Amino acid sequence: MEAILETKYALDTFYFLVSGALVMWMAAGFAMLEAGLVRSKNTAEILTKNISLFAIACIMYMLVGYNIMYPGDAAVNSWWPGISFLLGGDNVAADVLAQNPDEWYDGSYYSSMSDFFFQVVFVATAMSIVSGAVAERMKLWSFLLFAVVMTGFIYPMQGYWKWGGGFLDGLGFSDFAGSGVVHLCGATAALAGVLLLGARKGKYGPNGEIHPIPGANMPLATLGTFILWLGWFGFNGGSELVLSNIDEANAVALVFVNTNMAAAGGVVAAMLTARLMFGKTDLTMALNGALAGLVAITAEPLAGTPLLSTGIGAIGGVLVVFSILMLDKLKIDDPVGAISVHGVVGMWGLIAVAISNPEASLKAQLIGLVTIFVWTFVASFITWLVVKAIMGIRVTEEEEFEGVDLVEIGLEAYPEFTGTKGSGL
Repeated sequence: MEAILETKYALDTFYFLVSGALVMWMAAGFAMLEAGLVRSKNTAEILTKNISLFAIACIMYMLVGYNIMYPGDAAVNSWWPGISFLLGGDNVAADVLAQNPDEWYDGSYYSSMSDFFFQVVFVATAMSIVSGAVAERMKLWSFLLFAVVMTGFIYPMQGYWKWGGGFLDGLGFSDFAGSGVVHLCGATAALAGVLLLGARKGKYGPNGEIHPIPGANMPLATLGTFILWLGWFGFNGGSELVLSNIDEANAVALVFVNTNMAAAGGVVAAMLTARLMFGKTDLTMALNGALAGLVAITAEPLAGTPLLSTGIGAIGGVLVVFSILMLDKLKIDDPVGAISVHGVVGMWGLIAVAISNPEASLKAQLIGLVTIFVWTFVASFITWLVVKAIMGIRVTEEEEFEGVDLVEIGLEAYPEFTGTKGSGL
């Protein structure tokens, strides 16, 4: 029996770690996607943001964020988890083997350090959403200061309310892998920053004109989307937590299939919508359609059938096109469409749970949606205001024209292809 239990422990721990590594690879996907959708003069800076935010997220979540999100018995109440610092030790073999296997989660057990690793890459994902939305005009170190607060406090607090056993979990709010906890949270923090930051120069005309600002590298943006699509199998599949019995193995397989089908539905629906509206098949809309399908299914990739998952993803693909157009009409400038993909479609994903899972409560889903949005927006807006007061959040008009690569990083991503200094490339 001990050999069987040790094997199950090792297998589930390994599955958790591999899933976390796949989600970590999504950081590369965000970096490539954002680098492809910004102008060449801002590429090095957006890449710097992505690698630095990942490091900050790991450090802050280790120091305080993980304990806020998962306080266990140390929680003060269902609203306030309390604050403690640093990670504890891992499981001791004798303690694990002394447990009654029938009382383990689905008959399994895994390393607590593997749980931390899996959770920390989710934090970085939420913060990566912010980086694209504020691209091309935000000061680098202002962004990084916000990342400290976001990953250490804002994200973990609302995460505790659902995944840490807080009041949203008690209400029956369902969010399997984070359409709300991760994606809506990240998009809402981005929205608060964009509203304070303002649009890029030249994006909107004085009479309501919308001037498209194309990205510099569509192959890179496409590569980033495929990397994110791949990483999402770890994102959703790993959220099943264990693999070491027949029922769980089947559940993981269904999560993979439903995740893939939702992305496919999102691509096709976004392409058709763009074709009908613009007369052209817009690549950027297809890319965002894939991501929208993935975000939409993330709240519940286990309860529905592959066909239903394709439909949920397809609705996400349609929504993202209309949302991007609507935000432009409202003069909310989001260079990569992050607020639409992760925010608007994240809301749809939470609502769609009531369709795919008959045990879910639409009321609980709406309460969770509103709670995550209000908390994240208010906390983020205040944080952005403080950062703005301390050091400012926007580069000067001249620096924006020159490109934040030269201003913030001191080098260009494509020096041999960049035109004269100050060009619009």
